[in-house]
Amino acid sequence: MLVYGDRDRLEDPRVVVAQIAAACPTAAAKPGGLIRHALLVSLFIEAAELAQGLADAEFTALGEDDCTPCRDAAMAVVMDLARAVARSWRGEPQPGACALAAELETLSAQPLPETVRIRRPEGYAFYGLYPEAYLEAAARLPPDLPAPVVVIGLRSIGTGLAAMAAVALDAAPPVTLRPIGHPFQRAVRVSARQRAALLADAGASYVIVDEGPGLSGSSFGAVADWLEEAGVPPRRIVFLPSHGGDSGPRSSDRHRRRWAEAVRPVIVFDELVHVAHGPVPPLQCWFEDTLGPAVAPLRDLSGSAWRTASADIAADAADWPPVHAQQERRKFLLRTISGSWLLKFAGLGRLGEAKLDRARALHQAGFTTEPMALRHGFLAERWLDGAQPPSTMSLERLADYLLFRAQRFPAERDTGASLPDLLAMARVNIGEALGTAATVFLDRWTPDILRELNAEGRRVVTDNRLHIWEWLRTTDGRLLKTDSLDHADAHDLIGCQDIAWDVAGAIVEFGLPGAEADRLCGAVGASKRLVAFHLPCYLAFQIGYWSFASSDAGAASMRRFYEEAWKRQAGRGGRSPPPTVTP
Repeated sequence: MLVYGDRDRLEDPRVVVAQIAAACPTAAAKPGGLIRHALLVSLFIEAAELAQGLADAEFTALGEDDCTPCRDAAMAVVMDLARAVARSWRGEPQPGACALAAELETLSAQPLPETVRIRRPEGYAFYGLYPEAYLEAAARLPPDLPAPVVVIGLRSIGTGLAAMAAVALDAAPPVTLRPIGHPFQRAVRVSARQRAALLADAGASYVIVDEGPGLSGSSFGAVADWLEEAGVPPRRIVFLPSHGGDSGPRSSDRHRRRWAEAVRPVIVFDELVHVAHGPVPPLQCWFEDTLGPAVAPLRDLSGSAWRTASADIAADAADWPPVHAQQERRKFLLRTISGSWLLKFAGLGRLGEAKLDRARALHQAGFTTEPMALRHGFLAERWLDGAQPPSTMSLERLADYLLFRAQRFPAERDTGASLPDLLAMARVNIGEALGTAATVFLDRWTPDILRELNAEGRRVVTDNRLHIWEWLRTTDGRLLKTDSLDHADAHDLIGCQDIAWDVAGAIVEFGLPGAEADRLCGAVGASKRLVAFHLPCYLAFQIGYWSFASSDAGAASMRRFYEEAWKRQAGRGGRSPPPTVTP
């Protein structure tokens, strides 16, 4: 099934350097505490992303990882900011900004490319992974590791995480490598110069740093394989991963055995954020300046626990909304003297700030609950006690909401899956679920038609999550949209699309008959041809999405729902409601 996808962006490295330099005085001027700490982490992430982009640009040009002055200059900036984050985390005084200013100037003097491609660090964006966790985990490595300790970060996110580990270990700046190849059989390409630098001391220990492991753990394994083949004993190779689980169901026997025996300390999310670290208080106190002190313990709503948080929720679990627990963001219920609040992980750095702006715009327009503040990746929104999913949906309210998004939230053309990619996803997912014969009517979407549709489309930050349980009717009768900020920027391949994607989703989720579907298209100004294209793609994506959630509550029934919808569509010769919507 094709469901997941990566996001990246093109940046001018000189502009990024200038932005970091301009933001540093603002962070330095803040008093010590959570707000300044979050600003330092944001700058650290920006610098690490730039270092990743520059290293990958050189890798593309050379075909291998090498040690170069540009990489060294970029990593020097990352290391300086990693030290600043560590000092802030520990409550230690910060020195002046002279060293960082000099390092930024040195980096600017390098022959930088006009643009670099920066990959989104998934852990910082979606999964509540904090770089401070690696600072703490590295401190738990055995103190008798043979010196020197060589830290190796795996790009992308491992660039910054390795810097945090190097600071904790008082080690040299890390080397970063880009594992390549099949996701389950990664390999590394290392230049002779980089090889000599990594293996310069025959008695060194090696700390391999990355997020994960995922399904196969092959990125971690590829670097460990390379080190062992170069003569490094397994006992001198340790790992810093993001979780304490095994190496993944698709890992090789060699990787699985190594992982089971290896030293690999982990600091989990709850251990990190629910206690104070220097001037950084526990999560329950992050919003005290705005919301007041808590009057009850923080309640974890992650992993589908939100379904039982309301006192008025249906007693019969069969009536609860389905879940895909792996894709849910961290969320908590905070009750304070000012009321009840949902704290949801929105992403570290620039990602969270963008979502706060979007949340404010949606609330001011009357479509969502009130956002109050953003603190170190978590967004606080007012909790709606007693609100329930509506039994019916107002077509006018739905149209107003989609029209607002179409007008207010424009997006760049390349911020989501292309139409050919969506069509390829539909073929794969439907072929796997229902057989190749079920995909025949997709043949009508020829390359010429896709080019025409692409010219018609205008990408916006679509909602991408219009299921009926994502709407709530409040006790005073208002109909509000929940979870409306980031599904166009999630860890899947859809991304931002023309508003026709959301119209197609609404037609499916609310079972709109032809006349109402026509009215919705007209009210939103959606292209009927694009809606007709997106309808089968939407069904195919949902089939894949719920297939990955097969062990979660309600997932199997959701998959059957979309499969039956596909069969009905195919039974009509591929025409989707409204009947007038045809390619």
